[in-house]
Amino acid sequence: MAGYRSLRDFDWTLWSVALVICSLGVLEIYSATRDSIWRNVWSKQILCIALGIVLAWVVSQIDYHTLLGHVPWMYAVTVGLLAVTFLLGVTIFGSRRWIPLAFGFRLQVSEFAKLVIVLLVARYLSAIRNDRMELKDLLKLCGLVALPMVMVMKQPDLGTSLTYLPILAVGIFLVGLRWKYWAAILAIGLMLVPVGWYFYLKDYQKERLATFVDPERDPKGSGYQVIQSKIAVGSGGLWGRGVTKGSQTQLRFLPVPHTDFIMAAFAEEHGFVGIVVVLGLYLLLLMQIVQNAQQASDKAGIYICMGIGTMLLFHLLVNVGMVIGRMPVTGIPLPLMSYGGSSILTTFMMLGLVNNVRLRRFVN
Repeated sequence: MAGYRSLRDFDWTLWSVALVICSLGVLEIYSATRDSIWRNVWSKQILCIALGIVLAWVVSQIDYHTLLGHVPWMYAVTVGLLAVTFLLGVTIFGSRRWIPLAFGFRLQVSEFAKLVIVLLVARYLSAIRNDRMELKDLLKLCGLVALPMVMVMKQPDLGTSLTYLPILAVGIFLVGLRWKYWAAILAIGLMLVPVGWYFYLKDYQKERLATFVDPERDPKGSGYQVIQSKIAVGSGGLWGRGVTKGSQTQLRFLPVPHTDFIMAAFAEEHGFVGIVVVLGLYLLLLMQIVQNAQQASDKAGIYICMGIGTMLLFHLLVNVGMVIGRMPVTGIPLPLMSYGGSSILTTFMMLGLVNNVRLRRFVN
């Protein structure tokens, strides 16, 4: 039994690619924040990466079937902590997302909720014995995912809450669903669009969507971020301006270049070639996750890997699309590159879960 846990069975390609992406992220965080109030966050990022590696190893050593058995209390704790965030959380940029911890660190529960939802969906779907999902199963699972999703929306953090949907969607797609249910979901989704616009979305969220359609309508206000981001991406040219030499980044025209818009800062300083390299690394990372899903020993392992891979792809598409003006501005970070302790730790724990499935691929 111990043979399948040997070091040679780890997905070293996956880990190597992840660490290279992290290294590029730390380099860009250092470049984007030097001589600013954020100048020391690159060292915190390194600390979080180191802690993330440890947590990933721990997660990989606990049989994922054991983790699936503990999903009910993990889900309950997550929902409880989301409730605590409303009471004790600190407000930054208008959102109450973080619970303060010691030594200046903060916990963003909504990030760790992604890991719990991956396990929740995998546990629920792997227990279905029918060839296709029935309506009662669909409604129950959607309700379980909707509860933390709505709580995160109320923080408000629409971007993070939307990242839960790809996990649910890919699981339902893999298990199978009758076409009439898909049609009903599409119809209900279309009907909810005007309801969400008039009764749920806040004014600043409506403004973001309007700015996405026409950034020039308010170039000094809501359109400022997108316009400056596109200028930064374009000014990088083929080879980029060089580390610490990007004018948009170094002169602080580009907002939050170490978090949401780190890809724009990277594009300015490393150019088209640098972006191609980074996107190639992300592609390799996602391919490794899919390969581990294909080699999983059971359906639960497949759902875990594909849920994680789909969510990371969603992050990548939304963040990159945002910095070039092809997606609305959201608070969705770029995995492994953007500054943020909770995001880094969650991503590494997810990669540890993928390795968990890989280590047990020959176990019945």
